[in-house]
Amino acid sequence: MKTAARFENFPAYIPIEPFEVLSARLARPAEAIVKLDANENAYGPSPLARKALAELDFPHIYPDPESRALRKGLSDFCGVPVENLLAGAGADELIDLLLRVLLEPDDCVINCPPTFGMYPFDTLLNAGQVIEIPRRAGPEDAPGFSLDLEAIQAAVETRKPKVLFITTPNNPDGSLTPPDEIRRLLDLPLLVVIDEAYIEFTRSGGRLGVQLSFLREAPRRENLVVLRTFSKWAGLAGLRVGYGAFPNWMLPALWKAKQPYNVNVAASAAALASLQDLDYLADNVERIRQEREGLFGALQNISFLRPYPSQANFILCQVIGRPAKGLQDELASQGILVRYYNNALLKDFIRISVGRPQDSAALLGALQELESNQKLASRASIPLTSAAAKPVGSAETAGSEENDKPLLRQAAINRKTGETQVEVRLDVDGSGRHQIDTGLPFLDHMLTQVAVHGLFDLYLQ
Repeated sequence: MKTAARFENFPAYIPIEPFEVLSARLARPAEAIVKLDANENAYGPSPLARKALAELDFPHIYPDPESRALRKGLSDFCGVPVENLLAGAGADELIDLLLRVLLEPDDCVINCPPTFGMYPFDTLLNAGQVIEIPRRAGPEDAPGFSLDLEAIQAAVETRKPKVLFITTPNNPDGSLTPPDEIRRLLDLPLLVVIDEAYIEFTRSGGRLGVQLSFLREAPRRENLVVLRTFSKWAGLAGLRVGYGAFPNWMLPALWKAKQPYNVNVAASAAALASLQDLDYLADNVERIRQEREGLFGALQNISFLRPYPSQANFILCQVIGRPAKGLQDELASQGILVRYYNNALLKDFIRISVGRPQDSAALLGALQELESNQKLASRASIPLTSAAAKPVGSAETAGSEENDKPLLRQAAINRKTGETQVEVRLDVDGSGRHQIDTGLPFLDHMLTQVAVHGLFDLYLQ
């Protein structure tokens, strides 16, 4: 027995590490972890959603396979006819579902990285081929990733792809694709799927992004699908509920291929209740928008980070002068989680979700400490002078105005053998800054505590 041949070298999607696993690995209680790695809404569900979850009447009964109550609520909310709406276990399920009903083996799908990783994953899962058209990096004074419209058009003409995926605002950089560019793409002969997972956080989209959304256009166009989710703006990421607006011709196949009980009763109840608590959720979205702007400004002051302007609930930062993965690990050791992508396009970047003010304060405090340690580590070695090696006020130093001045109690040493190299810099009159890596976590911890509580600046590698 063996699995299908295409799965022998199939690239697995790498999700974030589960919260409880992280808590155990970091030896920190969950409430002490600042989780800024998955674009979750730190404010959580609305009060009405929490109440609905607490008062579920029939969790032992299978859910409505057509999610009729939820789709009716969505229709009232977004102005799309009920018959054009489909609910799913997150937008992820709907991405897989629409590719399942559209793709024949080796049909092509255009993906524009860096972007959400599920598009190529689900394309390959459904025996399709991925055409990669990388986004263009912006200039130094206007960083970001924009679509290469000319390359997309050329690929449509030569490769005849069936589907193009666009995330706007894009994940992971938060850039918004201008509506006029989207309309140009809608003139091409292929299905355009717009993922609006973060549209509610845009600056110019009005309340919950309604002014920028293409959702209402999907029923009127033959080649447009728009996907949305409750994970981000409504704080329901753990319940997995999303929805999409589809053209009429696609819906019969989608209903046939959809799993019958795909949206569970808890997710449906919480989503419906969220639609009745829009003022509360919109206020939280506005808090996140404001926190994003403040955090962006603060990140600009960190010397080793270059943040990208964002219209989502996260900020992408280029890491300068140090490994991005190392920065992620250093923050994680302090219980602060950010996202690192182990791929060529993003190897020098981290993505930071926007949380509450206290989350930003913890992050910025850790970054500023790392910046101070980096400056300490980069100082030139300062050997102790003969005078500095003697206590102030000793017989050897007394009697001289020059020698009665407070002395810099600093030392540095760098020793190298055939097997090891040890570099140490110490400032006894420091402030507790430290950068310690002995290769022994327990020893690192003990020396860190000595530095912090003794107010020594200590660099040890």
